[in-house]
Amino acid sequence: MSTRRLPTYYLSHGGGPWPYMEGAMRGRFDKLERALLAIRQEWGTAVRAVLVVSGHWETPEFAVSSSAFPGMEYDYHGFPEHLYHIKYDAPGSPELAMQVRAMLEAGGIACGSDHERGFDHGTFSLMQPLYPAGDVPIVQLSVRQDLDPQTHLSVGRLLAPLRDQGVMIVGSGSSFHNLGLRGPVAVEPSRQFDEWLQQTLLQVSAAERRQRVVGWTQAPHARLAHPQEDHLIPLMVALGAAEEETATLVYHQPDFLDSWALSSFRFGKLSG
Repeated sequence: MSTRRLPTYYLSHGGGPWPYMEGAMRGRFDKLERALLAIRQEWGTAVRAVLVVSGHWETPEFAVSSSAFPGMEYDYHGFPEHLYHIKYDAPGSPELAMQVRAMLEAGGIACGSDHERGFDHGTFSLMQPLYPAGDVPIVQLSVRQDLDPQTHLSVGRLLAPLRDQGVMIVGSGSSFHNLGLRGPVAVEPSRQFDEWLQQTLLQVSAAERRQRVVGWTQAPHARLAHPQEDHLIPLMVALGAAEEETATLVYHQPDFLDSWALSSFRFGKLSG
């Protein structure tokens, strides 16, 4: 078992099955890929498993994926046919899934298990570049459909001990997620929301940071940035698991798909 306390991450995961794309479209994700490869170096060999809180999996109550051999969820549309036959072959971990469920239930938060749930693109779009050999077990945790920030912060607090057990906690979403707002009209709203998010996570006290993320709808252009906050809420879990610790910007792209400002963050210091 690792004795190193791992940081947590909130990562913008890009679009669709991008690691499996080819040609010019694949090249639009080069900066994101470089950032992920740099993050991989931060983990070293300390990670024995990854818990991904996926913005692409919403359930009435929290749920964990519990299969030892997860399948795939092709939860995207409009891509070439071959991208609906890709397979990311990392194992699951029924043991970790059981532990996550027990930790949440001990804290008074209901959590179920889903033996059928496969890897969605919020998970494999990050894990394939990070672990291309698929040699690290991965468990997914859903976001609860009420998308309540306080509850998801509480989930992070309950799961924080996993950081001392070699489990990397990753919130997978997107710091800006409005598929209907692209092009020049998206540039300024995206920039202002990203500026607020960076200030909130990087520049204020832990207490003020909590207050600001819970009240995120008061941010500039909040509902333009997130008409539905499914891709923002994984941030709350990653932050809750390291809420007194410093944050670091690990990826920033001001012109993703020519219009969105996207960012990713690490919570906690690197050690070991």
